[in-house]
Amino acid sequence: MHHPVAFYLVCLILVVVIPAFLFSIVVLKRTNEAQERIFESLLRTSTGAVNRAVEREISGMFSTLNFLSTSESLREPDYAGLYRQASKALEGTDIYFLVIDETMRQLLNTRVPYGTPLGAASEPSSAGQALARGERMVSDLFFGKTAQQWVFNVYLPMRLHNGRHVLLTLTKNAEALRRAVNPDILSPGWNAAVLDTQGTVIVSTDETQKTGKPFFLKVVPSLRLGVSKMREGGVNYQVVTEFSSLAGWRMIAWAKSADVQAPAVSSFLWLTIGGAVFAALAAVSAFGIARVLSRDVRLLATDARRLGHGERIAMRRYAISELETVSRALSEAADARVKSENEVRFLMREVAHRSKNQLTVIQAMLNQSAAGAENALDFAETFRKRVAGLARSTDLMIANATQGVNLMELAKNQLKPFTPDDAARVRIRGPAVLLDPQASQTLGMALHELSTNATKYGALANETGNVSLTWATSGEDLNLIWRESRATIDKAAIAESRKGFGSVVLERMLGMALDAKLDFIVHDDGIEWRVTIPLARLREDHAHDGNGAK
Repeated sequence: MHHPVAFYLVCLILVVVIPAFLFSIVVLKRTNEAQERIFESLLRTSTGAVNRAVEREISGMFSTLNFLSTSESLREPDYAGLYRQASKALEGTDIYFLVIDETMRQLLNTRVPYGTPLGAASEPSSAGQALARGERMVSDLFFGKTAQQWVFNVYLPMRLHNGRHVLLTLTKNAEALRRAVNPDILSPGWNAAVLDTQGTVIVSTDETQKTGKPFFLKVVPSLRLGVSKMREGGVNYQVVTEFSSLAGWRMIAWAKSADVQAPAVSSFLWLTIGGAVFAALAAVSAFGIARVLSRDVRLLATDARRLGHGERIAMRRYAISELETVSRALSEAADARVKSENEVRFLMREVAHRSKNQLTVIQAMLNQSAAGAENALDFAETFRKRVAGLARSTDLMIANATQGVNLMELAKNQLKPFTPDDAARVRIRGPAVLLDPQASQTLGMALHELSTNATKYGALANETGNVSLTWATSGEDLNLIWRESRATIDKAAIAESRKGFGSVVLERMLGMALDAKLDFIVHDDGIEWRVTIPLARLREDHAHDGNGAK
């Protein structure tokens, strides 16, 4: 069943107005879900940033321990020298260096002057675990006896030359990590904290969560990584948790669920009002839009029919940009159709022209092969080889129709069937020169005939002869030299070969088709052809006007 545009616009208004309230609820729900995903992403980013900042601090401490572990003073051991080296390395930082032995006694502590009597380690539990495991680790938060404040340690076990095991330790005040928990990266209403493996607060943006006190939410022992909901003291909270694999600590961000959901309530009210306003505006505008659409669609239909008849179409201006885009596309399609038809006609003429040229070449090969053949088999073999050479040139021409045929590739292609087992006997050298299809066919046949003659009478007829094909550009010309050496000279055969198709190709076709100048020289050890061709004749297909017309 078909209806005008106005009918469908009215139906659209009814669909919007009737379920407006339900629509608002759906939008609100989706908005709330999107908001939660955005919050989740932001909070994951925030807790991830805290995690990376804490891990950078700890990684830096481990790097410092690795450096101090290479100290010569430690290997002797010279604790006085080690004290001086560590104090200098840690100067200006809030980190201190300790050495703890297997009995948990401090051998060195840069918090106090060297020589000050030292007691047992303040946290023997984690220190003992590090020595037992023989691997680096990070302690939980503890109250340092020497520092008289909350600190944490990083340990690096090491065995000295005397066989004793010691624990290289860096200790840092928990308060120094406060810069890693930056409240500026959190959304309003959210707080963040760093907890150790026991759930003890190390640092927090919430002043009520004191360092050294258990975190008020029960996130330990369960990891609860990612986003979760928790209830504590009758209040619902949303929590995002990250875990540091380096320290074993947790980075927590939390907020009251009521604070997080407050924007959704406001969004519901605004969406309801917006839905009502939208429905009213849609009802007023529907008929006006329908009239504009109907008129413009009729114009587009007229242009489409003209396109089908092959007429050119001028682009129209429409009030609706999408319809103007369609009009532009119709106009461009009409122009493209006319252009394509012209290109097809040109290509048909070009195919006919090149087919005639190739038929002329084949006819000349047929006549010369028949004139020089001693019998039918000789004629068939000679003609087959010449056609194969022409086919190889044609393959290169087709494969490189747009760029032109490379002379080096053409030469290798034509000489390959005649190259002896010792490939070093055939040398081809020259710069890159591009040929048009006609020039590549002519030069391809010339190289084929030169190779044939060399195989029959010249340098490739024995086991020692060499063939050198070289070319170079000089000004506006291409200078090409075919030189055979170490060949057995048979002047009668050479004279006879100059009457054959090879000489016809070289002297007539190269001369007539490419305006080439040829010199033939007979040396004591082989023949030489010197050919000079204007470079402009090698790329005539690319010297035409932009439409390809000759």
